[in-house]
Amino acid sequence: MGELAPTLADCPQDMADLRRAVALLEAPTLSARMANLVGSPLEFAVRKLPAGISRRIQGATEAALYKAAQAALWSMDRKQPGKPASPRLHRLAAAASGALGGAGGLPALAIELPLSTTIIMRAVADIARSEGFDLDDFATRQACLEVFALGGNSSGDDASETGYYLARGFTTELMRHLSAELAGTTLSGSHGLVLGLGPKEAGKWLARIVEKVAARFGVVVSEKFAAQAVPVIGAVAGATLNTMFTGYYQDMARGHFIVRRLEHKHGFETVRLAYGAISGRMRA
Repeated sequence: MGELAPTLADCPQDMADLRRAVALLEAPTLSARMANLVGSPLEFAVRKLPAGISRRIQGATEAALYKAAQAALWSMDRKQPGKPASPRLHRLAAAASGALGGAGGLPALAIELPLSTTIIMRAVADIARSEGFDLDDFATRQACLEVFALGGNSSGDDASETGYYLARGFTTELMRHLSAELAGTTLSGSHGLVLGLGPKEAGKWLARIVEKVAARFGVVVSEKFAAQAVPVIGAVAGATLNTMFTGYYQDMARGHFIVRRLEHKHGFETVRLAYGAISGRMRA
């Protein structure tokens, strides 16, 4: 008889990696970290933003995310899975872009946001590659975009739906619906997709997933805009907030791609259950 494949519990390094991922993914939210920097909750400041400004921020967020996905994911060196990431370089670049746009209000946001979002996207893709993922794979590109949904909920979300797997699940549902519309699409399980798409279908895929992710990413962008509007914060916080933004999404990306790597090795449900057990012990 052949030997049984080792389970997750039989692999100490994989369990250590999963515990690291849980610690990263279940850490205090970006909203909480920004509120701590400013010294007060940001929800009130965001609600005080005029509706027109909120709509413009959301539009700028979606445009920035779309451009970042094209500029970063399609232009990076995709032939070296496993290459070590360079997190410090991306944080320094983000700080520089934040310092430029920190005190310029909405006009500066429209200039700075595409730049900072591209930097974050490259940082996320850099980490995906370092965990052994192929950036030519549409499933990897989808996973990179999913990271931007881990920073905040959209206004239409059920408040009870928190946690990594619930936040991640909304893109899976979106792609299930989209797969019925696009030719050459094959589902490969509940945690990923394999897509063989032509340019037109790929463009539609990107636009739809960016629209969905931007609804969540736009929440934290609005909070960042509100934080920078605090008189005592201004330009100084532009660099600080951008560094915080980039560091946060780097942490989310590291945890996300560790989990996905372990899912590929041990199976989606095995890792999901182990994740739940570890996160439950952390909260106990």
